[in-house]
Amino acid sequence: MDWLNYHHLLYFWVTVREGGVARAARALHVSQPTISAQIGQLEKHLGDKLFRREGRTLVPTELGRVVSSYAEQIFALGRELLDVTRGRVTGQPVRLLVGVADSVPKLIAYRVLAPAFELAPGVRLHCREADRAALFAELSTHGLDMVLADAPLGLSTRVRAFSHLLGECGVDVFATRALRKRLGGPRARFPRLLHGAPTLLPLEGTALRRDLDAWFERHAITPQVVGEFADSALIKAFGQAGEGVFFAPSAIAADLQAQGLQRLGAADEVRERYYAISIERKIKHPAVLAITSAARSDLFAR
Repeated sequence: MDWLNYHHLLYFWVTVREGGVARAARALHVSQPTISAQIGQLEKHLGDKLFRREGRTLVPTELGRVVSSYAEQIFALGRELLDVTRGRVTGQPVRLLVGVADSVPKLIAYRVLAPAFELAPGVRLHCREADRAALFAELSTHGLDMVLADAPLGLSTRVRAFSHLLGECGVDVFATRALRKRLGGPRARFPRLLHGAPTLLPLEGTALRRDLDAWFERHAITPQVVGEFADSALIKAFGQAGEGVFFAPSAIAADLQAQGLQRLGAADEVRERYYAISIERKIKHPAVLAITSAARSDLFAR
């Protein structure tokens, strides 16, 4: 049987965690050559390099990221084993590693992820935001349990993963009260009042932007585009500052109205869809199961 040397794995994992050999040597109270030798033995055993050098910095290779992810789980289980055998705990929070695409509204992300906290013995959520490509790359190396996105995996994506539809909702148009008054007064009818109105939009090339452009064309509306954004949070921030009208999922319309924004109307036929993307064809992670079930039965039920 081919056994893994966990001593070598520990030295590698601490080096990744500490950000370099020198810091790992100080943390483990050993010399730097000892750290390097142990990592070299692990690389020889696994048959490939675990680090590459970028300037003066050691960066994990693709294999290194995979090994680091497994090492994190292995040593977390080891810590849990010690705690249980010493009688300190009877249960540990479930760890949930989530990537949120920057195009997903933050309120939607919160509403989707919140049901995970109802699990017993609880959830420890690790959440990071980035563009879809970066998150899918991390998902492929088991660095994430799921990615929350507003579009499924494309056919050109090389990541072997599965898109689980959480649900869909309409898209509404919002503005500050002051901006609404400037758009022709209370008698100005929607959607015509958007013609020439300062407007904040997603970047060109995104699914939502294509749908909105088609909607503008159907209604013979030419908005004055004053800003285009990849990050939905920036769109909302500029919208709340009165810089332009903006579009947001109808599932969070009540939240935005509670924050003082006015709902001008609905962009009929435009739909937003949200997906939990995982490497599992059939979801097994308990927290991801809770998330998908709640989203389908509650948040997007209408």
